[in-house]
Amino acid sequence: MKQTLTLLLAAASASHAFAEEPKPAPKPATEATEKVWPEPEVVDPKYDGEPVPSPAGAVVLFDGADISMWKQIPGSTDPDKSDTFRWTVENGAMEVVPRSGMISTKTPVITSGHLHIEWATPAEVKGNGQGRGNSGVFIDGFPELQVLDSYNNKTYPDGQAAAFYKRQPPMVNASRGPGLWQSYDIVIQRAKIENGKVTTPAMITVKHNNVLVQDRVEFPNPVQVGNLKFQDHLNPVRFRNIWFKPSP
Repeated sequence: MKQTLTLLLAAASASHAFAEEPKPAPKPATEATEKVWPEPEVVDPKYDGEPVPSPAGAVVLFDGADISMWKQIPGSTDPDKSDTFRWTVENGAMEVVPRSGMISTKTPVITSGHLHIEWATPAEVKGNGQGRGNSGVFIDGFPELQVLDSYNNKTYPDGQAAAFYKRQPPMVNASRGPGLWQSYDIVIQRAKIENGKVTTPAMITVKHNNVLVQDRVEFPNPVQVGNLKFQDHLNPVRFRNIWFKPSP
């Protein structure tokens, strides 16, 4: 009887303590901050998958074999914390090694000018949405330009291939199929700065597979020269034939 009474008192005390614990205040209602974009129309790509020769005056950043201009930015789970390049290079392309981290040019080389990149997602389709052929192009001073297998692969419009990730979707979806080579031609105009202030914002234009997808999009960043980086998003995406021709 004494033991039963003790248990009842303990239960009552615990119940009282729980009842008096303050509840978190309800969060005030806020308007959605993310814009809802319409899904871009699917159009035929205008690129046949053949390497595009670099023009006179261009700096070749990757010719299919030489990785001397590149370094590793180690991933958080990569035991090797050095900047030694660790992606694979085979058959004229470099391929993401999952969990090795991003790669970057060793020096800032991207000013105003024309940047050409060819890339391919895995031929074997695995996953869907953002889990399918995901990588990204990072040009210092601009948001990520998304790389994704967006061929018959629905995801949010500002996260598909050729989107400025979570900023602006492409005007159309010009993706080629899984495993096929695709191209980005990116024209960069760095901002004009006077007395330390941006007077004319930076602008960037992108063609995906020779189809205009981003037209003179403005970003008010003051960066005048930066590195080029490619993302390790755990998918074995390949890159080849990367060159940059500075503006005169």
